[in-house]
Amino acid sequence: MRTKAGRPPWWAAGLVLCLVLVAAVGSVIGVRSLVRDDYVASPQQRAGTVADPTGAARTLADWVTALATGDPAAAVRLAREGDAAAADLLAATARNAAGIGVAGLSARYVDELGAVSESGRWQAAVELTWRLTGHDDQMASTEIAVGFAATENGVAISGIDRSQRRVPLWLAGPLEVRRAGATLVLTTGGPTVADRYARLMPAAVRTVRRVLPDWDGRLVLEVPADGDQLAAALDARSGQYAAVAAVTASVDGSSARTAPVHVFVNPVVMGRLEPAGMRIVLAHEATHLATGAATNPRLPLWLAEGFADYVALRDVRLPLTTTAGQLIERVRKQGLPERLPGPEEFDARSGGFGAEYEAAWLACRLLAARSGEAALVRIYDRVGDGADLDATLREETGLGLAGLTRAWRQHLADVAS
Repeated sequence: MRTKAGRPPWWAAGLVLCLVLVAAVGSVIGVRSLVRDDYVASPQQRAGTVADPTGAARTLADWVTALATGDPAAAVRLAREGDAAAADLLAATARNAAGIGVAGLSARYVDELGAVSESGRWQAAVELTWRLTGHDDQMASTEIAVGFAATENGVAISGIDRSQRRVPLWLAGPLEVRRAGATLVLTTGGPTVADRYARLMPAAVRTVRRVLPDWDGRLVLEVPADGDQLAAALDARSGQYAAVAAVTASVDGSSARTAPVHVFVNPVVMGRLEPAGMRIVLAHEATHLATGAATNPRLPLWLAEGFADYVALRDVRLPLTTTAGQLIERVRKQGLPERLPGPEEFDARSGGFGAEYEAAWLACRLLAARSGEAALVRIYDRVGDGADLDATLREETGLGLAGLTRAWRQHLADVAS
């Protein structure tokens, strides 16, 4: 389950928060031409031209060795002579793997993707397994689309196609890497972007720890250079996250509770926010990560998103007409909602996307005001562990779900009056 979180409140100037969730210029130019969307296998397969899975598997083994040892020179030798784009990317992957602590790496040739071209090129699905030392407790595993090319000496790697399979950010181009406490920031957007997020993360972590003091603060923040890289990292449709500032999601798309989870930033939307707004987004997403919301289908979305906003906005001192402005406007125009927001409301394509986050936040804020922050945290934890929502609400606050809905609607009526 991919959890998204977001809202376009006062600090976003109408932008939407997220749902619940690298360096040298010459190298980047080469990488962009290599990690491309326009690969098309030739429909005319030349007689005798066939894929070489055995040779490709040997090349993949050499690539894994180069990545494990952080050896760019060894990685470059896996490109065909004269293929500067492939050489640049392969060198970058070796440097990246060393810089971010890739461990347990394996790459297995699975099967061809289409025919072999007249020039002896083909693509294949490759199962990649890895984790980040000190950050991921479990392995991530996904299939990527790797380009291969026959040479006189065997098989070379010619690229990674982001249009067919997931492309982890550390395979998309040269990374800038920053560490701030237990937080790891990695970006293909260059050193200025890396520095900006490294400065923001400590405050976001502190915000979460004020409510969740037992969280260890481990967090990986991935900041792609553009929306296309974000879509590739999440194996998403082009434009799927165009209105989203950030998303907390499993690295490989798995919904398993043990899957490694990172925070992925949309650089376009986040780049429009003021630092205060960016800190709120990051604290919201860090809350999702700290509580495992991204891979927990037991949590109702209003509770998952409302709690994350409660944590992120807990110490923000602004009137409700600012922090819940969209919701108030909607209530004044359309009347009170009948129920707490559900999955259909928490859709980035929904016209009321931001108001739904405000509605969920007000419900969690109401619970904390009625029974205390500790009770809100217990409700969140117990329901996330599988307890019945209605029974838990009654035990912790004296209100069942129906009672909470009535109190929440009355609160909305009061603030909108």
